[in-house]
Amino acid sequence: MPALVVVGMQWGDEGKGKIVDYLAQRSDLVVRHQGGNNAGHTLVVNGEQRVLHLIPSGILHEGKVCVIGNGTVIDPAVLCKELDGLEAAGYVLEGRLFISDCAHIIMPYHKVMDLCQEQFRGTQKIGTTGRGIGPCYADKADRFGIRFGDLIRPELFAQKVEIALAYKNRIITSLFQEEPLDPDAVIAEYKAYAERLLPYVADGATIVHDALAEGKQVMCEGAQGCMLDIDHGTFPFVTSSTTLAGGACAGSGIGPADVTAVVGIVKAYTTRVGAGPFPTELEDETGETLRRIGQEFGATTGRPRRCGWIDIVQLRRAAKLNGTTSLVITKGDVLSELDTIRMCTGYSLNGERIVVFPTQLVDLERVEPIYEEMPGWKCDISDCLEWDALPEAARAYFNRLEELVGVPIAMISVGPGREQTIECRDPIPT
Repeated sequence: MPALVVVGMQWGDEGKGKIVDYLAQRSDLVVRHQGGNNAGHTLVVNGEQRVLHLIPSGILHEGKVCVIGNGTVIDPAVLCKELDGLEAAGYVLEGRLFISDCAHIIMPYHKVMDLCQEQFRGTQKIGTTGRGIGPCYADKADRFGIRFGDLIRPELFAQKVEIALAYKNRIITSLFQEEPLDPDAVIAEYKAYAERLLPYVADGATIVHDALAEGKQVMCEGAQGCMLDIDHGTFPFVTSSTTLAGGACAGSGIGPADVTAVVGIVKAYTTRVGAGPFPTELEDETGETLRRIGQEFGATTGRPRRCGWIDIVQLRRAAKLNGTTSLVITKGDVLSELDTIRMCTGYSLNGERIVVFPTQLVDLERVEPIYEEMPGWKCDISDCLEWDALPEAARAYFNRLEELVGVPIAMISVGPGREQTIECRDPIPT
């Protein structure tokens, strides 16, 4: 069976959680392959809302196996809270959830460093959540990190913490003038996490390989979106991991030849959290309308999201970077109150029209969007469960979006519920 990768095509917050939850009905194993608890997936099942930060969305389906892959960075306190919440809600996790022993652990000094570094940037702040994600990934690249496999060996774990803090405390106290962290207190705190989490620790890659060998359907889900990718996003206003479909291979252990479908999740408009360029941003009443109707506030931080029109130039770039095979459009219902809807089909830069997304921030900050206008449909579409039930203006908008991006639309979400999904074509090849 093929492996399916679900990716965000914009700056994150596209509604991946709902779509992964929906597609998990047809999957056997779901892998979270990158990111940390700086992002949340909001799901509505039978009218009940649940936010997951680390555990794959497939956990809400009975019998599905979920792996937190080696490409993630994990705050054990957050993961323990998530486990407790799911168990209290009646979900059985034993034998269904596994944590890769190669996944890196977010330590207390990562959070201190994150906040201090952001302050140190002054006017160049990037809008980090302060949850230690970036410094944890930095330690991974610097070969200074601590992994879940280290928790299995208490003496080795304690040794690594002591070595790390001998170094980190110098930076924390000398450069940032903060209080040093006590190694013994950190070791004791994480010993308690180990007792709770070690039953779930396993060789994540082998679990994935075995599932593929047995002909099972594997789905990979990540966090954030394409334009927050560490390499191809709007650097430095990006996350610290690879958010593209290609990152699913490294972050889960899947070989590229096993990935046969990439489903790109696209919000019917565009949002972004934190600092950085945003060509189609609307700082007016329309932007406020999108934020209000779409409830555009971070599931993790509560921060209001910046809102704007859909950006075709950016989406075409995302489609190429991810090798996207089909699109899923989310929050189509949010546009229902608008008289006119706009799509950005090009940019003006230095008086010239360009249709390629600039790779350099100095250029992207100066572009002016060129828009194509379409009439709105001015009616509620949240009860439309088939393509033909959509008003003509809505169908025209989605058809035009598909034509301009050059990737077929597989599904359209018209509300937060599982059932509020229109299937146009099958996103999973058979």
